[in-house]
Amino acid sequence: MAVFTEVGFGEADALVQSLGLGPLRELRGIEGGIENTNYFATTESGEFVLTLFERLSAEQLPYYLCLMKHLADAGLPVPAPVAQPEPDTAGKVRKGQPTPPAEAAASCDLLHVVAGKPAAVVQKLSGRSELAPTAAHCTELGSMLARMHLAGRDYPRIQPNLRGLPWWNETVPVVLPYIEESQANLLRAELAYQNHIAESSAYAALPRGPVHADMFRDNVMFATDGEPGAAPRLTGVFDFYFAGTDTWLFDLAVCLNDWAIDLPTGRHDPERADALLSAYESVRALNASERALLPAMLRAAALRFWISRLWDFHLPREASMLKPHDPTHFERVLRERATHPHAMAQALEPLLAA
Repeated sequence: MAVFTEVGFGEADALVQSLGLGPLRELRGIEGGIENTNYFATTESGEFVLTLFERLSAEQLPYYLCLMKHLADAGLPVPAPVAQPEPDTAGKVRKGQPTPPAEAAASCDLLHVVAGKPAAVVQKLSGRSELAPTAAHCTELGSMLARMHLAGRDYPRIQPNLRGLPWWNETVPVVLPYIEESQANLLRAELAYQNHIAESSAYAALPRGPVHADMFRDNVMFATDGEPGAAPRLTGVFDFYFAGTDTWLFDLAVCLNDWAIDLPTGRHDPERADALLSAYESVRALNASERALLPAMLRAAALRFWISRLWDFHLPREASMLKPHDPTHFERVLRERATHPHAMAQALEPLLAA
């Protein structure tokens, strides 16, 4: 969510007015993230997020935007993209009226153009991100993640996870010249291990569907309804632009590697991991292959983000407000997951006995 492309107030105003959102009152660049250009846009209708896509193509984007619409229509706390209003029978624009999901999916009127880039406008979620989550936050996340996976079962579009195994195989040789030999050895060994896992029958048996693939702490919002000491309530999940068709277990592993670890060390946090897994399984039980491969997928999720952070750190793009993430964080997580696979097995024991 850095700013790669500067957007003028007038250009943004023209877009939001064409969407029936009223005149633009404020436009503010969003700091953080490294993929797309993002602005907060305040209009007389409310607050929205304007995103300009810097890497994804207009042909790829319908998968993400229509998935968000699909999940929002299923009642999940996902920001619904704003569609271009359709003309009514008199040739006028039906301002403020959302396009039915089937029509939006067919025409992709969720996709717009700003400053020559494909763009989207989505609702701004309420609440705030929790960067120091407790077991209660992890419980909320686990049940929501399972509901999201089940809601995506009838999503008709299919698009591979663009940051999946083929991308890892392509990118590792690119980043190897920038790292120390011990790191390079770990990267090569783990990549070979993940290629081996991907060829197994157990991996082939993993349930699949649309996954978020980037559900970190800063991509989820919570509220407590203003009551001191009240339990957190998950109010939104956003930034679906790494989503794709992949195993649900990989999505769960991404969450466990961020929400259920000690950030300074990368070590497994059993209390938060148990809360997240128990809540997930209360909605959708893991099958035998998922239980067997969860430790391997935790390593896969750590590898994926170590590779991408190495790539972003050593081969950055120029952008206003760009702050690349520290790649060594996920190196630590990967080393912990590879060295202590029993930690996850212990977390699964009470679930297996239930």
